[in-house]
Amino acid sequence: FQNRTPITYFIIKGISDVPQLQTLVFLLALIIYLITVSGNMTLLMLVCLEPQLYTPMYFFLGNLSFLDVFCLTITLHKILLSYMSGDKTVSFINCMSQMYIFSSLTCNELLILTAMSYDRYVAICNPLHYHMIMNSKICVLLAAVCWALGFLEVIPHMLAISRFSCYRSNEINHYFCDILPIMKLSCSDTTLLRLIIFIEGLFLVSFTPFLLTFISYIFIITTILRIRSSSGRQKAFYTCSSHLTVVIILYVSLVCQYLRPSSTDTLDSNKLLFI
Repeated sequence: FQNRTPITYFIIKGISDVPQLQTLVFLLALIIYLITVSGNMTLLMLVCLEPQLYTPMYFFLGNLSFLDVFCLTITLHKILLSYMSGDKTVSFINCMSQMYIFSSLTCNELLILTAMSYDRYVAICNPLHYHMIMNSKICVLLAAVCWALGFLEVIPHMLAISRFSCYRSNEINHYFCDILPIMKLSCSDTTLLRLIIFIEGLFLVSFTPFLLTFISYIFIITTILRIRSSSGRQKAFYTCSSHLTVVIILYVSLVCQYLRPSSTDTLDSNKLLFI
């Protein structure tokens, strides 16, 4: 491919291009997919069928489970099919669609986790009014806002990518279509896209949800420390420890993936961060 060559399809390089590892990689990817999907679908079924789980916390957990299934299916389905068929090509339109959906789902996950931090704040800091504040209408409204903002936020990225007029190659060094690999392939000016990623990532997508979550946990931890009994403190902390762990892991991975200096950025290491 020469410079300024229009692209009609891309070739997904995959997790590893070592021929001896193809079967092992396929089996590992399939096992991860099946375990993740079965676990999340089980949780979704329990949340839908068990009346005792009709609570705000499990409502948001159900949203996260659906996001995990949807996101993993979007990112792994092509690479799993390519290992079986040998066809690693993906059309330009399908690649852009995959990129948009994956980026939107990632934003949705951050926003849903922020809503869950507010839920934990109300449950621990204002337990007497919890059911009045976190009623079903409020929960549905919060989830709807999170989903809408997640899909709207990515539009500027896609508009910037749509301005790319040429690519150096059509081989994507990744196992799905993501913004950074596409940006590295482009021979067009990527300054606008880099600026959008930095500004939205620092101030909107990452920083604002992180700030709201951080403020919620300041109040939560302060309230927990005021509990006199050690068993009461442990029980209160236990109710939000898993959520806090997921938040930390997700934010660390996103910062390492999208906001680190370009001089330290390699596509091979990016693939490892997504697995």
